Amino acid sequence: VQADGTDGNCVTFVLHDEDHTLGNSLRYMVMKNPDVEFFGYCITHPSESKINFRIQTRGTLPAVEPFRKGLNDLMGVCQHVLNTFEVRSQGPFLSLG
Repeated sequence: VQADGTDGNCVTFVLHDEDHTLGNSLRYMVMKNPDVEFFGYCITHPSESKINFRIQTRGTLPAVEPFRKGLNDLMGVCQHVLNTFEVRSQGPFLSLG
């Protein structure tokens, strides 16, 4: 992760080897925070495997905090989906063959 910004409230983060799957999901999670004024992402070019996230917060909240919280919340949701799938796939009604 690279971060760039002259102000702690408005920062651009660059993540490598990511695409719209993470971008759209993370944008949803971060924008749920009422202290976030703006959060957007872009992929600079289809041949590059990096994504730019721009976040701006209200007040004195450093931009890295809601970004980190969004990543943690998204990991929690993914873990819940995985656990639910594993529990349900052990039941008698799922046939994978």
